[in-house]
This record gives sequence, C-alpha cells and structure tokens, in this order.
Amino acid sequence: MSLPVSVQTGVQTGGAGPDTSSPREAVRGIGQRLRTGELGSLPIIGALLVIWVVFQSLNPHFLSSDNLVNLTMQSASTGVLALGVVLVLLVGHIDLSVGSVCGLSAAVVAVGSVQLGWPVAVAVLAALVVGAVVGLLYGILATRLRLPSFVFTLAGLLVIAGLQLKVLGTTGSVNLPFESWLVRTVQQGFLPPAVAYGLTVAVVIAYGGALVAERARRERAGLPVSPLVAVVTRIALIGVALVAAVAYLQTNRGLGVAFALFLGLVAVVDILLRRTRWGRGVHAVGGSVESARRAGVPVRRTYLSVFVACSTLAALGGVLAVGRLSAANQGTGGGDLYLTAIAAAVIGGTSLFGGRGTAWSALWGVLIIHSINSGLTLLNMGASERYVITGLVLALAVTIDTLARRNRTA
Repeated sequence: MSLPVSVQTGVQTGGAGPDTSSPREAVRGIGQRLRTGELGSLPIIGALLVIWVVFQSLNPHFLSSDNLVNLTMQSASTGVLALGVVLVLLVGHIDLSVGSVCGLSAAVVAVGSVQLGWPVAVAVLAALVVGAVVGLLYGILATRLRLPSFVFTLAGLLVIAGLQLKVLGTTGSVNLPFESWLVRTVQQGFLPPAVAYGLTVAVVIAYGGALVAERARRERAGLPVSPLVAVVTRIALIGVALVAAVAYLQTNRGLGVAFALFLGLVAVVDILLRRTRWGRGVHAVGGSVESARRAGVPVRRTYLSVFVACSTLAALGGVLAVGRLSAANQGTGGGDLYLTAIAAAVIGGTSLFGGRGTAWSALWGVLIIHSINSGLTLLNMGASERYVITGLVLALAVTIDTLARRNRTA
C-alpha cells in the first residue's frame, strides 16, 4: 500500500497552490513559515553566525583556522550521537543511554584490541554489534511491552554503565597504542586538499540536482514551486560557502577524517529521511501513530529500526571517542554527554514532540554547543558559565518549538 500524498510529500493536497514566483506571494509565504516555525535551518544557522560574531569580537582567535579545526574535531563524536538522538526524537521517543552506549563501545574497542589481542577492525565491529543489540532490545521493549522510552532507556543508562565498568576491569582505564590505525586516523587523519575539494564539489552537484529534481516533481504535481533563479542562487551560495569553508580549513590542518565521516553520515541519513519510504514512515509515525498505521506504515518495524540506528550510531561515537583520546576509561561516555547529545538535537531544530526535524539538526546543534564551549574556554570561563548558557539556549529552542507547534495546531 502506498502512502497518501499528504504523508509522502509533507504538504497538503488539493490541487495546485499559489505560484510563489511573485514577490507578494513569496513574502506572504515567508510570513506564514515564520509564524508556524517552518523556516527550516535558517534560524539555527543565523544563531550560529551570531554566536561566532560575538565570540570573535571578544577573542580574535576564535575564528582562526586552528580553532575551527579543533572545533570540528571535537564535534565529530558528539555529533554522531546527536544524529542518533534525532532519529529517536522524530518518532516521538527519547534515548537517555546514548552516553553509556558510547562508553561501553569504547571499552569494548580498547579491551578487545589491547588486552584480548583482537585486530582493531574486529574490536570496532564488535562495538558496533553491541550497540545494535542494545537498540534491538529497546525496540522490543517499545513495541512489544509498550514501555515508555524514558523509563527503559534510563534503566539502560545504569545497566550499560555497569557493564562498561565490568569490561574495563579493576584498572578502570585502557590505553590504545598511538601506532594504532584507529588512533592515527581519528587524531591525525585529514583529507588531502584534492579529496576535500572533490567531495565538496560532488556534494554541491548532488544537492543541486536534488533541488532541481524536487522542483520539477512538484511542478508536475501542480504544487507551489520556487522560482528557478531562486533555486540556482541557493545552490550557488551554498557551493561558495562550502568551498570557502574548506579552503579556510586548508590554511591549517584541513578537514579531519572523523568530521568528514560525520558529515557523510548526516548526508546519508538526510537522503534516507527525505527520499525513502522508511524516512517518510519515520516522519509519519512521529506526526501521528494512528494516522501512520492507517496509511500502511509498519509502525513496529519503524520503531525497531530507529532504536537500532540510534544505539549503533552511539556505539560509533564511542569508537571515535576512544580513537581521539587513545584510551577508554570509566569517564568515557559519562558525565553530561547524553544531555549534550539530546540538547544538540533539539537546539538544531528537532522537535521534542516528534515528526519534525532533519538530519542536519545534529550538525547545527553540535556546532552551536561546541562553539559556546570553545568561546567560553578562550575567555577563561569555567563549566558553570557553559552550563548556564547552554541551558538557556536549550530552553529558548524548546520554547520556539512549543510555540510553533501551537501555531500549526491552530
């Protein structure tokens, strides 16, 4: 059974809409999107730019290529965790154990490769399998027993943290040799300039092709479309911005392999969410479970797949974390990491109520949080200021999301 047009496209049916090519209709459409909170990533990108301008004015080193390279390297592991959280939030659930899964997978990699003598690749694969198994158990609890995700993931946080301590043993810390390919790749791996520029151009071409194809599809369906010149301008601006960003990073060490992997995962998940039946099902389940079920969406399988993907991504975040620190200890994945991942997903634009958000929410949210951390560190401020400012930003994001949801409901 195919999904209704309203579920597949995310727009209301009813024939051709107004032609947004006229300036009056364009302004009216922007006003409507502003009132309903449907401006996409533009407000988040604007907030990120404001944060950068403020910190740059307070410390000229903030926007240096060296600091931005460090910022991207720090964002990779947390960003992968936030990407998994985005998927869970889209279906109206939450996962509080992503930090513990991250720590357990890091412990499995360290103990397996150092103490048990496994090849590093085998240890990494074992860590990812552990994450997938945890997600499978969560999916069963959510679909078969219909337990609240807040409850069983909170219990999972404690259980998995205990397993992490058990795996690490009495020493509580295991160091990876610096000669390990995992450590060298995550700590010192940077894309060659030719590869970085080539991937950037490929992304811009793929993105532009997707926009043009989407516009043509909507035009054939009689739906509102943006002027072609606006689409071309958008592609050109994004292309210039990406090339400029890569060029600026190349003045220092360049684009890190770990951050490039994170960006690749975001792009893949974005395509899956927007272009596949599974992705449409995720949004439909998050919007209304009963409506999705009536439309033929396999709700149970959707829940199961989302929890498995979230825990597997959390395990991959642990692999990146152990590679970056070249060690796994009792503090890996602990502290406020799971809160940071959830905050990044929400600040990036993912709704706590389900059904709204994109894979790019993880990127923008983690960049905002780590930009705040980096800026405050350069200003010699401590953790107290970081917690306060991050909490205020999170509260603002949730408030905007709540108000936008009320406007859409009205």
